[in-house]
Amino acid sequence: MAALNCSAAELIPLLGGAANASAAAGYLCARFDVVSSRLSDTAYAVDNTYLLFSAYLVFAMQLGFAMLCAGSVRAKNTMNIMLTNVLDAAAGGLSYYIFGFALAFGSPSNAFIGRHFFGLNNFPYSSSAVTFDYSFFLYQWAFAIAAAGITSGSIAERTQFVAYLIYSSFLTGFVYPVVSHWFWSGDGWASATRTSGDLLFGSGAIDFAGSGVVHMVGGIAGLWGALIEGPRIGRFDQSGRSVALRGHSASLVVLGTFLLWFGWYGFNPGSFLTILKSYDGSPPGTYYGQWSAVGRTAVTTTLSGCTAALTTLFAKRLMSGHWNVIDVCNGLLGGFAAITSGCSVVEPWAAIVCGFVAAWVLIGFNKLAQKLKYDDPLEAAQLHGGCGAWGIIFTGLFAKQAYVSEVYGGKAGRPHGLFMGGGGRLFAAQLIQILVIIGWVTATMAPLFYGLNKLKLLRISREDETAGMDQTRHGGFAYAYHDEDEHAHIPGIMLKRVGPADGASPTPGV
Repeated sequence: MAALNCSAAELIPLLGGAANASAAAGYLCARFDVVSSRLSDTAYAVDNTYLLFSAYLVFAMQLGFAMLCAGSVRAKNTMNIMLTNVLDAAAGGLSYYIFGFALAFGSPSNAFIGRHFFGLNNFPYSSSAVTFDYSFFLYQWAFAIAAAGITSGSIAERTQFVAYLIYSSFLTGFVYPVVSHWFWSGDGWASATRTSGDLLFGSGAIDFAGSGVVHMVGGIAGLWGALIEGPRIGRFDQSGRSVALRGHSASLVVLGTFLLWFGWYGFNPGSFLTILKSYDGSPPGTYYGQWSAVGRTAVTTTLSGCTAALTTLFAKRLMSGHWNVIDVCNGLLGGFAAITSGCSVVEPWAAIVCGFVAAWVLIGFNKLAQKLKYDDPLEAAQLHGGCGAWGIIFTGLFAKQAYVSEVYGGKAGRPHGLFMGGGGRLFAAQLIQILVIIGWVTATMAPLFYGLNKLKLLRISREDETAGMDQTRHGGFAYAYHDEDEHAHIPGIMLKRVGPADGASPTPGV
């Protein structure tokens, strides 16, 4: 919000030059300064409340992940996958507090890694370039644990519990934060919000809410974990044909999907970080400002997901002959993952294109996974990695010039989408982002999973996997299939029902 200033020297002539004009001008300016201060405080409060509410929505996505994962695995592994979702948040919270936030946003820093605010030291922080408050940390932590949650789905039903703790802490404390710094920090070498030095190809890579930073990071990490572990027992038969190991609850899958849908309204629109902001060029007092862009972002998010869901519904009906709710839910989430990159800078009609293509990207990667005998119980690598990559490409093709200028600022003629007349510079920056994320996550997470595998800390034993981890590792099943204590305290001598003797007729009236 622009500062409101009052000058007593300018007021005195307007007061007629009377003897007490100077005192009156001073008094009026003092009252004006109080009002200005109150308005500034209100603006900060509104923006921080908006960001906190968005953080709560993104955190609620953990519940969605938990329900989706639980429904997508077999009943004998429900407790295990639920516990890993809880620990993604808990272990990720500490690792992101100690290391992650500093590596991601430790400004001022260099173009490759942050170096301030370890353990939130000297926090909150404000400078001419950035202002960080606790609400910003909470919001970014919710994003970090979302990336870890994606990975847990890829390696579900066959992974040792200690491996979850190690990879989750490493991903949220180091791998993900470094990518965040590169593409989101004002110091990042490829960030579209870079405040010093030249932007990558004059535009920087636009990844507004994290199709690459969150979804690709989690998806590629899960890809390597699942590849190194190998498929679940029974996933492919001796001849190599795919065998469906279906999850045990479609109801939980649908519940998790709707919770994720709800949380995405904090994930995408919330990434503006503020809402009380007018745009340059808009007449003062008009209805249009950042609050309108927030609404537009929610609309593009919705349309992409809906289009992907319907495309998947009819495509799978033609391919399999069934109306499959699980496939529709995954298609919906694929549309959301894809639009996350360009949700703020594209028109609603373009979001429909995004969702339509995202559905086919997911279907295609699932077909490829079957041919390569790759096993991912939640299709996480295909959905988040594949659709996330398509979302980054989509932004380079369809980003609108006016929206790019509003959201990211800069001089007129800033590069925008290739199909929108903006040339190929933004598209080139988007391709660089895809390659860099694949390279970075591969260079960090693949050795970690390989090392855990060599140390026999990654995959559970064949016996444990067959019996189910709930029984062998977590003390019992998630569901009470029968009451084990039903006959525990029944006396040795039991009273029997008294009836007529064999062959005797019951006495009437007795």
